[in-house]
Amino acid sequence: MTLPEPALRPLSAAQAAELHARAGEMRKHPTAAEKKLWRKLSGRQLDGHKFRRHAAIGRYVVDLLCAERALIVELDGERRDEIADALRDAALAGVGYRVIRLAEAEVLADPDAALAAIAAALSTSSRTDTDADD
Repeated sequence: MTLPEPALRPLSAAQAAELHARAGEMRKHPTAAEKKLWRKLSGRQLDGHKFRRHAAIGRYVVDLLCAERALIVELDGERRDEIADALRDAALAGVGYRVIRLAEAEVLADPDAALAAIAAALSTSSRTDTDADD
């Protein structure tokens, strides 16, 4: 699979500001699944791991990030582009992140199962020196 060349290239100051503004807007207007999961992850509630919502990494804004374990949790709605998602996941994996994807409908229906999946991923993710504040 060929990765898009500019996926994680450094951003200009204007691009970075735009990306961070978009991330802020996403934090202000979360989906129902994001809101439900965030209530269970914020404040280090899951085994003491710190998560951030809508963090900017390269040119991407990820749904949930545990930087200390280099784990990204993406919540997928009904409409998604599987090819674009695969390219994005590969680009993020190329710089040391592990990406897991959960369906929003499943998170809403059974948030405890979603938390169990995240906990399992945390237990198999390794610490990295990846700078998650790109």
